[in-house]
Amino acid sequence: MNADYAAIWSSCLQIIKDNIPEISFKTWFEPIIPVKLENDVLTIQVPSVFFYEYLEEQFIELLSKTLRRELGPNAKLEYKVVLANSPIANNQPYTLNFPTNNKTDLRNRPVSVNSQEKPTIRNPFVIPGIKKLNVDPQLNADYTFEKYVEGECNRLARNAATAVAQNPGKTAFNPLFLYGNSGLGKTHLAQSIGIEVKKSSPEKTVLYVNANKFQTQFTESVRNNELNNFLNFYQMIDVLIIDDVQEFAGKTKTQNTFFHIFNHLHQTGKQLILTSDKAPVELQGLEERLLSRFKWGLAADIQSPDFETRVAILRQKVYNDGLEVPEDVIYYIASNVVNNVRELEGALISLLAQATLNKKEINFEMAKSIIDKLVKKSVKELSVESISQTVCDYFGLDLELLQSKTRKREIVQARQIAMYFSKVLTNSSLSTIGAKIGKKDHATVLHACKAVNNLVETDKEFKSQVREIEAQLKS
Repeated sequence: MNADYAAIWSSCLQIIKDNIPEISFKTWFEPIIPVKLENDVLTIQVPSVFFYEYLEEQFIELLSKTLRRELGPNAKLEYKVVLANSPIANNQPYTLNFPTNNKTDLRNRPVSVNSQEKPTIRNPFVIPGIKKLNVDPQLNADYTFEKYVEGECNRLARNAATAVAQNPGKTAFNPLFLYGNSGLGKTHLAQSIGIEVKKSSPEKTVLYVNANKFQTQFTESVRNNELNNFLNFYQMIDVLIIDDVQEFAGKTKTQNTFFHIFNHLHQTGKQLILTSDKAPVELQGLEERLLSRFKWGLAADIQSPDFETRVAILRQKVYNDGLEVPEDVIYYIASNVVNNVRELEGALISLLAQATLNKKEINFEMAKSIIDKLVKKSVKELSVESISQTVCDYFGLDLELLQSKTRKREIVQARQIAMYFSKVLTNSSLSTIGAKIGKKDHATVLHACKAVNNLVETDKEFKSQVREIEAQLKS
């Protein structure tokens, strides 16, 4: 019967293929090679110990029933793992029997291996032999949900992250793929999930690791003949956060290893959170099978913060640090530092440092001096006057009407829009804007900006008008 082992295994594969998803079949069964069949004992060759352990964890019942169907009630299975520099080198096989009792016994049965006792799993972050519950999650304590300002630019990502943190591995957002340009808060949001999970479920193993760090650990594990330890360690993680996955580009072996770790965690109900500077469809240098897995869950875009969100971020930073910063300074910074959150906070820190070193209070003139050095001016310089003229042209109004005291609704609204854009797009102080538009004070300008913001959020037609005017001003 020895010559029929290939046919027997082929028949087993047909049954298995009909009972599991195609992607699982291709990943975990196509690489298996039948070796021999003797006395109802089928020997199969698998690529690694990790591969063997995964088959035992996920598919043992299916393998047992299938093999018994083909060979009878006395069927036995033998694994051969051919892996250089491993505890089972020299083609030394794992020999396993299918018992007739329950699934728990299947997983806990003894395994006879002609080698020394299996080494303790090494934690690549700390020291050899560290226990699972002692894994340092590598999280920044400041990166909490409370300190993450929500806005239109990040609302989807923020809400999805909250859902994942409340029920890791149990939502449709697995993996949660956060993408956007540098400095927009992807790392903050990803780590917020980890912090929240550890707070509500301390027993869960959470780990944050940058893709470059993962690559370094993988390389060291191969060089030190500890690849199995590396794989086993990452198998333990309940919530794995990989930052900057675009760094895997071109690193084929690292991608292959992460592919298997991803599969194991995903299929065992663990949570994966990934961040990238590009959407999955735009990533270059990554294997298609890995990219397809990045698309399994939710890909959430984080965009540059709008003006209102930038103001909110600065206000929270000021509050958290116990600072006193005038409102016109906050508005000025938010109006001129527009690329990302990191630059926004950096500008505020520079301002604070300047005030501290010179022992002066923070004021508008100081802010303007610092921001002018930090921010490259745009080619098109806007003024309060040019903005007012553009707004009047859009609504078909005479410019003099903005300076009048009339309370007609359309005039008041146009005046408020002109004030709003003057604050957002120019370096002028609130007092200067008020003086040039209707001879109003700075409080009136603040009120106008708030009124415009409120209408943008509640009135679709008004929002469309504001966006059209903004496009004209920036064209």
